Amino acid sequence: MHNKEELLTRIETAMDEIRPYLIEDGGNVEIVELTDDYIVKIKLLGTCSNCNMSTLTVRAGIEGTLKSAVPEVLGVESIN
Repeated sequence: MHNKEELLTRIETAMDEIRPYLIEDGGNVEIVELTDDYIVKIKLLGTCSNCNMSTLTVRAGIEGTLKSAVPEVLGVESIN
């Protein structure tokens, strides 16, 4: 069993690698929750919240980065 706080810290650190690219496009991302089954729920902010590429951003960019940096993460879901 992993400590959720420690995992969230590692997730935030990984997200900090992605944020500059989102901010450059006028958006951002917020971590809403880490579920008990290791799914990270996120909320896309700014222009990312209604971008037609947001699904690709979540799957390829955010989910891929998080799974690499924090192998315990099993998936990412956008709650937008």
